[in-house]
Amino acid sequence: MDYQISEAFNHFAIRHDGFEDMMRLYAICSQYLFVLLVASVTIAGLVARTGFWRNAGVLAGVSAAAALLIAQLISRIADRPRPFLAHRGIHDFLQHAPDPGMPSDHATAGFAIATAILLVHRRTGVLALIAAAVMVAGRVVLGVHYPSDVLVGAALGAASASAVAFLARRPTSQLAA
Repeated sequence: MDYQISEAFNHFAIRHDGFEDMMRLYAICSQYLFVLLVASVTIAGLVARTGFWRNAGVLAGVSAAAALLIAQLISRIADRPRPFLAHRGIHDFLQHAPDPGMPSDHATAGFAIATAILLVHRRTGVLALIAAAVMVAGRVVLGVHYPSDVLVGAALGAASASAVAFLARRPTSQLAA
């Protein structure tokens, strides 16, 4: 089923060049967008002199780092080839490295950042979640990931942000116990 969905989206992109170009541009720019998002909410906190936004930036950064560490472990264990390597009918629009694709690092980091921001500011977090969803859908369309790669990455990122936020709210004395 994973392959059939990947193939259907990828072939849609092959037949619709304008759509593929748009998804490719966003896929390339999205990683910078999320770095800028973390920096922006952190700077907003410093300028406004409120811990509210600064904490969102720190929470997003720590969540993404923790999630990506876990993702690297899973990737080494799963060692799943990317769709463009496993199936001749899938075109790689991004000329991606042939490293393992499960879970998607982009989905992991994007959803960790978006969830962390959502936990601090709902409206901005919802916009970040939409941006992350478009990013990961694009990675499937462009032949870089299977749907399950991005779903596992998204779940890992969201879970990491939730865990980091939970631990950050606990008093230090409880963490030591």
